[in-house]
Amino acid sequence: MSTNILLIIAGMTLVTYIPRMLPFVFMDSEKIPGWFQAILRNVPYAALGALIFPGILTVHENIWYGIIGGLTAIVVAYLGANLILVVMSSIVILMLISLIV
Repeated sequence: MSTNILLIIAGMTLVTYIPRMLPFVFMDSEKIPGWFQAILRNVPYAALGALIFPGILTVHENIWYGIIGGLTAIVVAYLGANLILVVMSSIVILMLISLIV
């Protein structure tokens, strides 16, 4: 392996490790204000939405397939189903729509 590749790997390791390590070293959970903890609790949902939404719009050349599949997943998840049922319900609805259209 060349030196350049090893330096790139080492650099990527540092860039990944430092942001994950700093909060554990310098922050104590008792020092974080409650309003900021509430914001931090919503970060995973915001990130997940940012990852999923573009996929919904580009899953098929017809944008309505993605919108219908996404709405199906939202409704089934809201009703309290587990993740497998949410995904399977979207797949089944889109399969039925494909057979009809």
